[in-house]
Amino acid sequence: MTAQGNNLVVDVRGVEKHFGDGPDRIHVLKQVNLQAYAGEILMLVGPSGCGKTTLLSAIAGTLRVESGEIDVFKQALHKMSGGALTRFRAAHIGFIFQQFNLIPTLSVAENVGIPLLIQGVPNGEARKRSLAALDAVGLADRWKERPNKLSGGQQQRVAIARALVHEPPLVICDEPTAALDAQNGEIVLELFRSAARSPDRAVIIVTHDNRIFSYADRIARMDDGEIIEERKQEHLEPPHFIHEHAL
Repeated sequence: MTAQGNNLVVDVRGVEKHFGDGPDRIHVLKQVNLQAYAGEILMLVGPSGCGKTTLLSAIAGTLRVESGEIDVFKQALHKMSGGALTRFRAAHIGFIFQQFNLIPTLSVAENVGIPLLIQGVPNGEARKRSLAALDAVGLADRWKERPNKLSGGQQQRVAIARALVHEPPLVICDEPTAALDAQNGEIVLELFRSAARSPDRAVIIVTHDNRIFSYADRIARMDDGEIIEERKQEHLEPPHFIHEHAL
């Protein structure tokens, strides 16, 4: 899909972020500018510690920045109060955390249904949609299990189902295939590709996994807190999951 100005989902302008004080102060993001559009998969790539996850967290509204502006669906995240930002995230953003963040005392289906319950979806409908989301990631038969009964790769797929269950118009992923083998990675990337092709939905993925680069519509490369390169990708043939994996 060719990005057009009228389907801009995320607009990051001049964003700066520091951690620490005094001599220990670290400049993590340096005047970052980045846009993401509906209908595309945008991947943020680069070495560890270059600021990818920090930028992702800022776009998701889970991390405040010192300066610059971040608009998501033309709403200024940097101007929102805490409560308004929480409500906005619940309605508009699906976040896939690198550490899964599943609740150990809840079943797999209950974990997946959390975003729906936050939105006030009735329990019966939430359960139905949760089971459908689990089926899409190949885990419908494990819906009663607790997360600690699943492998790391299975927990990752539960986290992905949870992020997609409420059909958010922006999906943000931090290393979503790190714990997955080739077969399950391909299932997940096909889900992301389908999600990105839906109306008014953008997918942003932070990754070190070069197996999935072929699924990107656009790649933004970061180094030392800056975007140093952006490139579009033309899919001359269907993307494929490359089996070599380099971290």
